[in-house]
Amino acid sequence: MTISKSGRARFLRGFRMTTTVAWAASCIAAPAIAAPSKAPGQPTGTRAMTPFEIYKNKSWQWDNGAGYMTDAGRQFSAWADGDKGKSWAEGRWVITATGGLCLNATWHSGQGAFPAKTCFSHRIGNGAIYQKREPDGEWYVFRHAEAREDDEAHKLVSTDLVSQQRDSIKTALGAAQLPKQ
Repeated sequence: MTISKSGRARFLRGFRMTTTVAWAASCIAAPAIAAPSKAPGQPTGTRAMTPFEIYKNKSWQWDNGAGYMTDAGRQFSAWADGDKGKSWAEGRWVITATGGLCLNATWHSGQGAFPAKTCFSHRIGNGAIYQKREPDGEWYVFRHAEAREDDEAHKLVSTDLVSQQRDSIKTALGAAQLPKQ
């Protein structure tokens, strides 16, 4: 499906979705791309950073799973093993010129399939990278100028931590035959 630039902008501004998948309920938020540079609480002395610089061909490790963002076709895939069971996702990741990253995917679990979207904004200044979950998150340091052990950026690795686990969960849920997106 091809979406025009104006259609994509309307979609990114207007899409709202909730889901009952445990991981998605705790990690997926309704989108709204970051406002221009006068947003309240925005780190001073920063500029928009393209998420392409951060996420391309990386796995993002989470407490209960991982997401993988490939450069080829900006494919996004993920898995989670939370309180309500195992789930897997496939979709796309979208970046914007204003430093936005959105993960658009359909999550599959024993309860069914649920479309979900999570968006983040990114800023960079003085060597530090800041991130904010949209629409209501607060800015925090994603990576300090002098990297720290507890920086969220350390959870990004240049290895596929998703495909094997996702495929295993698909098979276990009996969903291996579902059509691809």
